[in-house]
Amino acid sequence: MRKCEVAVLGLGLMGGAALGALLDAGVDALGFDPVAAGSDRGSSHGSCRIFRRFNFENPNYTSLSDEAHAGWIRLQTESGQTVLTETPVLEAGRPGSAMVASSRAAAIAKGRADPMLTAAQANKEFPAFSLPDDWDVVVQDGGAILRTEVVMKLMRARARDRVIPERASFTPHHDGVSIRTVTQEFFAERAILALGPWLGRALPQLAALLNVTRQAVGWFAPVSPDTVALGRFPIFILDRGPDDTVYGFPDFEQRGVKAAPHNHGPVVGPDDWSPQASDGELRPIGEALAALVPGAAGPIIDRDVCLYTNTAPADRRLDAGEEFIIDRWPESRLIVCSACSGHGAKFAPAIGQRLARLATDPTYQAEPFFQLSRYSQFA
Repeated sequence: MRKCEVAVLGLGLMGGAALGALLDAGVDALGFDPVAAGSDRGSSHGSCRIFRRFNFENPNYTSLSDEAHAGWIRLQTESGQTVLTETPVLEAGRPGSAMVASSRAAAIAKGRADPMLTAAQANKEFPAFSLPDDWDVVVQDGGAILRTEVVMKLMRARARDRVIPERASFTPHHDGVSIRTVTQEFFAERAILALGPWLGRALPQLAALLNVTRQAVGWFAPVSPDTVALGRFPIFILDRGPDDTVYGFPDFEQRGVKAAPHNHGPVVGPDDWSPQASDGELRPIGEALAALVPGAAGPIIDRDVCLYTNTAPADRRLDAGEEFIIDRWPESRLIVCSACSGHGAKFAPAIGQRLARLATDPTYQAEPFFQLSRYSQFA
């Protein structure tokens, strides 16, 4: 039986960052994941995610963005590969949009110049857009395309022989965690569970607080390719009303404009990655592009499915839901991470550091708004 100090189950962006932080600190750690880097499954699959410095979801995330940004830049410098491609982030919505107001407030709170533009100014600066005259608009700096496919490969390469590419089951004990794969047995003093949509299956007591939703993603052949090229076109997030938010990227891969809904799709299981996104699922996105970003509108040329893992609203330390869980599991040597809800990817270096500290420093606690105790069943 092989022994280690810390086992990390799940090596997406969060688990991979945690394993890297542990190894950098000289901890004897092993990572387990049957899903290879470059797979078309798992919460971290695909080529890109949005990096934002100023977050409309919650002001708590701004400092987390700064910490994560430093981690991404460090990885980029050490590897010599592009991890972040700096790109403005345009956020727009109907008059009075809470999303736009919150992003604006977050930027101003950090001492940035007011990022507010008129819709006419935004349309002139980015001619692919045709935003209504009365819409609220901010364009924040400090944004970037996070090259997740590059990051996943770098994380796996850095861990090298510390990765066990097999499905693993675990059994908690008073003095550690036993881990079994098809071919081997292990024993870890502590284990980090960063299992993405499979976390609720691994910890049934947590399942009631998590739901997994299917998110259709499409790539659209732009009507005006020159207006949506990197450098001329921003990342965008458009608030069209309740439960109707669309986001997208410049055509930085010569693959078309990637666009998708950010509002939740239907609830599914953690293994429900197929079928591929249908024309019907992607039709509202195409219609949104035609109305608001006509330069990016066009036929669907590629498609994918993402799964969001979303937390329920808390009832003790009140929140609206979709906040992360980064905490020790009660009466065990397990650490749990559900840093998801569709906007967790950008924070991976900062979250990885927190997970590593939870596993190695008994005095450390993650921020209260990430703790399980915000739910009465874990109080």
